[in-house]
Amino acid sequence: MDKVVGSAADAVADIGSGSTIAVGGFGLCGVPSTLIDALLAAGVGDLEAFSNNAGVDDKGLGRLLAAGRLRRMVASYVGENKEFARQYLSGELEVELTPQGTLAERMRAGGSGIAAFFTATGGGTQVAEGGLPWRYDSEGNVTLSSPPKETRVFDVDGEPREFVLEEGITADFGLVRAWKGDRHGNLVYRRSARNFNPLAAMCGRVTLAEVEHLVEPGELDPDTIHTPGVFVQRVVVLTPEQAADKPIEKRTVRTREGA
Repeated sequence: MDKVVGSAADAVADIGSGSTIAVGGFGLCGVPSTLIDALLAAGVGDLEAFSNNAGVDDKGLGRLLAAGRLRRMVASYVGENKEFARQYLSGELEVELTPQGTLAERMRAGGSGIAAFFTATGGGTQVAEGGLPWRYDSEGNVTLSSPPKETRVFDVDGEPREFVLEEGITADFGLVRAWKGDRHGNLVYRRSARNFNPLAAMCGRVTLAEVEHLVEPGELDPDTIHTPGVFVQRVVVLTPEQAADKPIEKRTVRTREGA
């Protein structure tokens, strides 16, 4: 039951090239940066990542991206990463843009054993009809587009409405960051760092969690646990320096009155 491993390098040792990874975080908040750095050092590539975004240039998943380790990205927001846009538009990276709520539910569904579900989001658009560019060539021509998806009309409050069939996501590995965790893999996230982390933990067949504070089993209030240990296979305890590394994506300040 003790799932603590010696290092991040040990935790990612069996993640091979060509794997699929679900990664927690939103912008730079709650990103498992230590595990990402370990993956970078391990030299694996040809990865397909499921995450809200690809970090920013040289932070978060942006580090794997800049090193050319990502083959495909399924994400909902990519606007803060210039390298992401460059690789996508030059044909170096395949990208499946997915509505944010749909992406969250696809990950939750995969972790819950649900193969697919219907959602109203995307109905009547290219999300349902197909044709969204997934890959370009070096000349800017679209070489691969999204296929059309199955749709059905359901009665909602007495009115017919179109719904789109979306498939659940299951990844080979889930990478998450938690505020607190115990040796059994029970995790607690802090405030907005919760974001996509519980979903990434659920949909990974093997989930790796880096934790800022390790506590002993029984110390966590069961009512406060966000990810039960059944979803987690390996726990990496961060050093104080690693735990304190929390970059801010955009810092906004104002002059104090009278200054």
